[in-house]
Amino acid sequence: MKIDTDIAARHESLKSFRRDIHRHPETAFEEVRTAAAVAARLEACGMEVHTGIAETGIVGVLRSGDSNRAIALRADMDALNLTEHNSFDHCSSIPGKMHGCGHDGHTTMLLGAAEHLAANPAFNGTVYFIFQPAEEGGGGGRVMVEEGLFERFPVEGVYGMHNMPGLAAGSIAVSPGPVMAAADVFTITITGVGGHAAFPHRTVDPVFAAGEIIVALQTIVARNTDPLSSAVISVTMMQAGEASNIIPETAALTGSARSFTDETRDLLETTMRRIVEGVAAAHGATATLDYARGYPATVNHAAESEIAARAAAAAVGASNVAHDFPPMMGAEDFSYMLRERPGCYVFIGNGEGEAHPMCHSPDYDFNDDILPIGVSYWARLVEEALGAA
Repeated sequence: MKIDTDIAARHESLKSFRRDIHRHPETAFEEVRTAAAVAARLEACGMEVHTGIAETGIVGVLRSGDSNRAIALRADMDALNLTEHNSFDHCSSIPGKMHGCGHDGHTTMLLGAAEHLAANPAFNGTVYFIFQPAEEGGGGGRVMVEEGLFERFPVEGVYGMHNMPGLAAGSIAVSPGPVMAAADVFTITITGVGGHAAFPHRTVDPVFAAGEIIVALQTIVARNTDPLSSAVISVTMMQAGEASNIIPETAALTGSARSFTDETRDLLETTMRRIVEGVAAAHGATATLDYARGYPATVNHAAESEIAARAAAAAVGASNVAHDFPPMMGAEDFSYMLRERPGCYVFIGNGEGEAHPMCHSPDYDFNDDILPIGVSYWARLVEEALGAA
């Protein structure tokens, strides 16, 4: 691996910027300070900057050569509602909020790439640098798309990147097809007949029905879903009753359903509804299913994945590119952008071992050593996608 001299020279500046963002985390659609800092640095390198997209989102525009081709690179800016356990100098200064997923690093790497490419515009076309708000549940990617992102900034491809603890620093994972799952939320409400716990025969117990529904839902993955089409149904909350001697009238179950294809997603919802209503009816109760579709699956396109793979090999060496990294059941709202334009989402190694906890851990921190690697990947990607000026 050989880091460009200009990129290596920017490392300390980027490290300082990343840690400043980490000290001042901002959650969904509140990334005012972060967005202002990004916009200022983009403007400082002479870039055209558009602000206020999806409230706090930014798009920087960089043109080189005479081609009318264009691609987009995207990073997320928001933090989590999570109390940080770290005690280093750059830990969060805002109680209850922290950059526990590395979006501070994502923002910094894309900013570093923008600065490097502005100073070394050896490509032919236009690059749109998308700094997106509200990935952590706020659907900022969806909002940007709905506000006409790709009508205002038309592109032939869009690319994203996320750090991955457990993957060696200096490596990049890239593959076509599904890489992250669709994430849906469901609530099941069971209504029976309440009464005294000592006289269950005079009631219709919704808690008992809820227990059987929990078990029955697992048959969907075990017996209704194609074994080659992964899915997960997890009941994560149960609410019922107020006293130990009273059988309640209602019980509620809440949980998450994950899948990789629209067909599996449809099957999960349809089969869940049949099971929920049927099991409740078998006990003399009634039940309703509220199934809310969240982020769709993140699915890479073949041609763009090949471009990303070549860029990754150029940045870190072919032996450090993982082509068999398994899809994950986590979700990502970059999926909305991939539904509008072809593209690829890759994972950059954040480091292995206990020193690099998984994302969403209160002990997590982005690995500053990989900042130049991420910048190098973005720069190589632009060259691979758009060619030389």
